[in-house]
Amino acid sequence: MKTTAFLAVFYCFLSALTDAATVKIMERRTPDQVLLVINANSLISQAVAADYASQRQVTNIVRIQCEDSAVSTKNETIALADYSRMIENPIRDYLATHTNINFIVLTKGIPIRITGAALGSCDEHSREPRNIRGHPSVDSYLAALDYTNFPNALKIDIAGSGAIGCAYSNRYWNATEPFSHAKFGGYLVTRLDGYTEADAKTLVKRSLAAERDLTEILTRGNVLLDVEPIFGLGNKATQPGPITSTNILTESAYSEFNADLRHANDVLVSRDIPVELDLTTKFIGSRSNLLGYFSWGSNDERSWESNDFYSTNAYLSLYFAPGAVSDTAVSTSARTFLPTHGGQSLIVDLIAHGVTGVKGYTDEPLLQAIASPTIVLERYTAGFTLAESFYAASHFVAWEDVVIGDPLCSPYFERLKAQ
Repeated sequence: MKTTAFLAVFYCFLSALTDAATVKIMERRTPDQVLLVINANSLISQAVAADYASQRQVTNIVRIQCEDSAVSTKNETIALADYSRMIENPIRDYLATHTNINFIVLTKGIPIRITGAALGSCDEHSREPRNIRGHPSVDSYLAALDYTNFPNALKIDIAGSGAIGCAYSNRYWNATEPFSHAKFGGYLVTRLDGYTEADAKTLVKRSLAAERDLTEILTRGNVLLDVEPIFGLGNKATQPGPITSTNILTESAYSEFNADLRHANDVLVSRDIPVELDLTTKFIGSRSNLLGYFSWGSNDERSWESNDFYSTNAYLSLYFAPGAVSDTAVSTSARTFLPTHGGQSLIVDLIAHGVTGVKGYTDEPLLQAIASPTIVLERYTAGFTLAESFYAASHFVAWEDVVIGDPLCSPYFERLKAQ
């Protein structure tokens, strides 16, 4: 009870910081803070990494030896023992002598999911008694490196939507200062991925284009926030809400995500960022030059009562301007980065349509894990990096999360610096 009471007070304090004046970012994050990871057994990983290193002048590079390139569905998942030996241990060895690293970039060809871990989610009917065997994303598992060195690092037991598992409470959640490994622990891990090598390479090109041409880009598009009102509009004054317990027994109310979308709209309006807040039951498509996109994705199909079904064609009619960021409240939106059929909507389609940064989930994360639209957009438009914006908006690490994009991307930095 004492722990729960402390958490409630502590996280309510953090939640209040969301509407406080964000710390002004005085200096850009630099390439020497980035560690680039290459699967030496993957030609596509080598190509994507070489392009990123050249574009961003990154010199901290680790070559790992995954036995197979993750260019087939079976190779997108790796067993825990193989992950530890082939991925985590070489990265740990490098980090031990390079204490300036804050960001880790993975490349297409590196597995996206671990099987057999103590952390991460799994189907509640498939777990072994007293021995949860989760399926966390590789990315989020790496993001929690060294959390065991922090006595106050909290583990959260999670259950809901047919899933059960355990994750760390993200120590950087709702932070209003630049990230540092030394202070917060862990690392901000992003990935350069997509259907194709070209899609993965284009992510950094879009990042650089946004930093160069933001003023002109802002005149051509807007951020789309697509609410599904059938789920309830919620109280936007309470969102983004904190996690107040180490034992989550149910998924958060759907109305809370709608409330967060509405709060995000207020933030953007106050900053003169063009925004479209749609409060109808219709799933919105046919938009181009989007600066950002947050919606229910294929979960919007529950609006059958109004006959405004989710439409794959509408989802695939969304196109993005350089610098655009996105997340969708979809459980398995990052279950694969390869061509597939059926299932829930995928973020890989948004990458193919021009998004610069996007968050998704390899397995069931619960709604609590979806990035807060308010925090992502508030931080990003205040000059924080893409990686900082998504991680500040995310409650958990060592969970199901995947953040796609160049971690250094910060197109609003110069705009805020000039004010």
